Amino acid sequence: MRGLVAIAGVMLAGQSARAEVRDFTRTIAGLTVHYTVVLPNGYDPSKPYPAVLAFSGGSQAENTVQMDLRRNWRDQAERRGYIVVIAAAPEGHLFFDGGERIFPEFFRLILSDYKILDGRFHVAGPSNGGISAFFIAALYPQYFRSVTGFPGYLPNPTPARVNALSNLCIYMFAGEQDRDWSAEMEQQSRIFRAQGLKVQTAIEKGQPHLIGTLAGDGAARLFDQFDEARRGCAATAHP
Repeated sequence: MRGLVAIAGVMLAGQSARAEVRDFTRTIAGLTVHYTVVLPNGYDPSKPYPAVLAFSGGSQAENTVQMDLRRNWRDQAERRGYIVVIAAAPEGHLFFDGGERIFPEFFRLILSDYKILDGRFHVAGPSNGGISAFFIAALYPQYFRSVTGFPGYLPNPTPARVNALSNLCIYMFAGEQDRDWSAEMEQQSRIFRAQGLKVQTAIEKGQPHLIGTLAGDGAARLFDQFDEARRGCAATAHP
């Protein structure tokens, strides 16, 4: 009997150490917001964790949120001790076209619910998610350490918006076959470097718009860069 109790205890301990995915619906700035939080393995609510604010691509609807969680975020976050927060476009408003209204209240909500290391996030996303990442980072740079588009770029890069990113580590990816977005990335990265911003770029060989080399196990490269940004970043261009 004591053996059965011991086995049950081990099973319960293992379950409590497993990562958790939490789904929420809140009303923020008059908009209904559905969002998901991925917690790392062995999550301890008393401990601060590095965190990623992720945006999905396409319509940024719930189905794209779930697809991007599987492709890019959940496995690495659970293994590497990161919290990931990703929201669907509130009432269909993209996060650079009306959905940005939920900020900065959304930051305050997450920071009140979870201990985020230094109170700052890494912000990232593919396609419309990458545009959203740069857009929100330029509006509220004080909440971020780094911004990553894979692909993605800053819409309407006025001098003020570019300058707002000056203290962030910037990472920009584009697929080799995705000529329009890779050209936009290259052009904008030159603007950033001319202003002294710390930016790294990469053209992913043989890749289309949806970059497969950064999905699955390849998503480790995104988290490697988040780790780098926590230590400080260098302005390095990759061919």
